[in-house]
Amino acid sequence: MKQFIAACVIACGLNISLAAFAEGPDTAKSASKDTAAVTSANPDTAGVAGTGTPEPPKQTVHQSIKRYFVEGGPEFMALVVLALVIGLAVAIERIIYLNLSSSNWSKLVDDVDQALKSGGIEAAKKVCSNTPGPIAGVFYEGLSRADEGIDIVEKTIISYGAVETGKLERGLPWLSLMIALAPMLGFLGTVVGMIQAFDAIALAGDISPNVVAGGIKVALITTVGGLIVAIILQVFYNYILSKIESLVGDMEEASISLVDVLVKNGMKSSR
Repeated sequence: MKQFIAACVIACGLNISLAAFAEGPDTAKSASKDTAAVTSANPDTAGVAGTGTPEPPKQTVHQSIKRYFVEGGPEFMALVVLALVIGLAVAIERIIYLNLSSSNWSKLVDDVDQALKSGGIEAAKKVCSNTPGPIAGVFYEGLSRADEGIDIVEKTIISYGAVETGKLERGLPWLSLMIALAPMLGFLGTVVGMIQAFDAIALAGDISPNVVAGGIKVALITTVGGLIVAIILQVFYNYILSKIESLVGDMEEASISLVDVLVKNGMKSSR
C-alpha cells in the first residue's frame, strides 16, 4: 500500500512539473507577442502618466510557484520537494492504515461475551479472527492463552498490545526525518545562495543594491520552501499521533473489559 501511494504521489508531482516546464516557454512567447502587439497598436499607452513604466503582467499561482522553484535553484528545491513527496506518502499511508484499524470495540466485547456463553473460548476466538483491527488481534492472542489462567491472559494482552502499538507507529520515524530534513535543506540552499551572491558582488567590483538584493532573495527562497514543507508535514504528523493515542487508549480500555468478561464467565486465576 505504501509503495502504491508513494508512486501515485510521485507520478502526480512529475506530471505537474513537466506540464509546468513544458508550457513555460510557450506562455512567455505568447505573452511577449501580445505585449508587442498592444504597444505597437497603442504607442501612447506605453507609460502611465509619463512614467514610461509598463504594468507587469499578472501571474497565476502555478506560474509563481514555477518561477520561485527555478529562482531558488532546482538542485536544492528538488530535494525539498522530494522530502515533501516522501513525507506525504508516509503520512497518507499511515492515515489510511489507522482509519482501517479503528473499530467499535464495545460491540466486539459484547460479541465475545455472547460467544463465550454460547460456544466457549473457540467461538470467541472465531469472532476475534473475523474482526479486523488491532483490538481484535489483542483479544485473539489473549483468548489463545485462556487455558493457562487469567493472569497469563493479562500478561499476554499487555505484551501483544505493545506489539500492536509498534505496528501503529511504523513509518513515523521517516515522517519525523522529513520534517527535520526539509528546513535544513532549505538553510543549506540559503547558505550556498549567499556564497554565490557574495561571489557575484566580488566579480562586479562594487556593492550594487540590485546584485545584493537579487542574491539574498534567491537565497531565501529555499528556506521558505523548506519551512513550508516542514509545516505541512508537521500538521500530518500531529494528526497521526493523535489517532495513535486514541487507538492505544481504546486498546487499553477494551483489554480491561475483556478481562472482566472472562472473569464473569468463570475464568479463574492460575495461582
